[in-house]
Amino acid sequence: MQVQGRVDPGYEGVRDAFEANFTEHGDVGAAFCLYMDGRQVVDLWGGVADARAGRPWEEDILTLVYSTTKGVTAICAHLLAQRGLLDLDAPVVEYWPEFGKQGKSGIPVRQLLSHRAGLPLIDKKLTPEEAMAWEPAVEALAAQAPLWEPGTKHGYHALTYGWLVGEVIRRVTGRSLGQFLAEEITGPLRLDLWVGLPEEHEVRVSRLIPPDPPTFTAEDVESFPPERIEMLRGMASPTSLTMRALNVTDPPFNFNSRLVHAGEQPAANAITTARALAKLYAATVSEVDGTRLLSPATIEGATQEQSNGSDAVLLIDSRFGSGFFLHSTFSPLLGPASFGHAGAGGSLAFADPDRGVGFGYVMNKMQQNLSGDNRTLTLIGAVNEATR
Repeated sequence: MQVQGRVDPGYEGVRDAFEANFTEHGDVGAAFCLYMDGRQVVDLWGGVADARAGRPWEEDILTLVYSTTKGVTAICAHLLAQRGLLDLDAPVVEYWPEFGKQGKSGIPVRQLLSHRAGLPLIDKKLTPEEAMAWEPAVEALAAQAPLWEPGTKHGYHALTYGWLVGEVIRRVTGRSLGQFLAEEITGPLRLDLWVGLPEEHEVRVSRLIPPDPPTFTAEDVESFPPERIEMLRGMASPTSLTMRALNVTDPPFNFNSRLVHAGEQPAANAITTARALAKLYAATVSEVDGTRLLSPATIEGATQEQSNGSDAVLLIDSRFGSGFFLHSTFSPLLGPASFGHAGAGGSLAFADPDRGVGFGYVMNKMQQNLSGDNRTLTLIGAVNEATR
């Protein structure tokens, strides 16, 4: 395995950390990019993009990044709010009247972003084709009742976040999330990032490798904290709220399929590069190629804590602003000001306004985690050392 790319002087330790992820933490194919104050300082890639075919991970390889998508969707929502087109504290029904059924008329948009709306699953199972067709999913969510009184607690809306926030954006702009993203953000910034991948780019997509089964023993479990045991129980039962939120279709989505790559699921199916994610987040806190996406005031509002503590879906503590992970034990980032989002299996993108950082890591070998992957912790540690 040979790492390719470049690092600026002073960032050699980041390259060492990236290489260590292959030798010590199980990476198969991966890429990492770092921006500082609007300038790219690290751009690395290596390994294998398709382990079955032995296809190498080249500079332009694309990867599906699961819930790292949620941060991209949140950036779109905050850009609309900054332009005065979307009031995050207004009721959803002001933009999407049909949503008001079953006692949901008072839910503000911000509760969709912060996982407080009580809609972490869809009452009826959809086929993957129905879910990717968009309308069946949003119509089902508009018709159903919340599982808890909105605003009283939070629970991770693993997939429904995408349809809920995406439909609000569609009602405001007349464009799908993927169209708005392409026309207003990724096009101007020249980013390889799509929610709804054009077919001509399919040949560039790496093949995701499922996580290995857990290797802990019964004796190990005895030492786990109670909240982790509850999470494991939830993930072991297909009828639990946890698993029903993670799997809303029958059969479950195949995230290596063209069906999922081509459609729009703005919680989970962005396909992109580490370079694009780092540049995107850099542009939220600094000027990049003449563009800054979000103002300091917008960032301040987006990163105000909305949810913290026991998560009704994940059964562990989680912490959210409006659409973003905030720095916490659940999702360790660079520091208290950091905001971004991780994806199932290991991907991570975030910004840190205090240090002017834009951080992007993608990979194809999934690990058994929702956040706090050892590979990203290794990279964050190296970035911390390089930017002190």
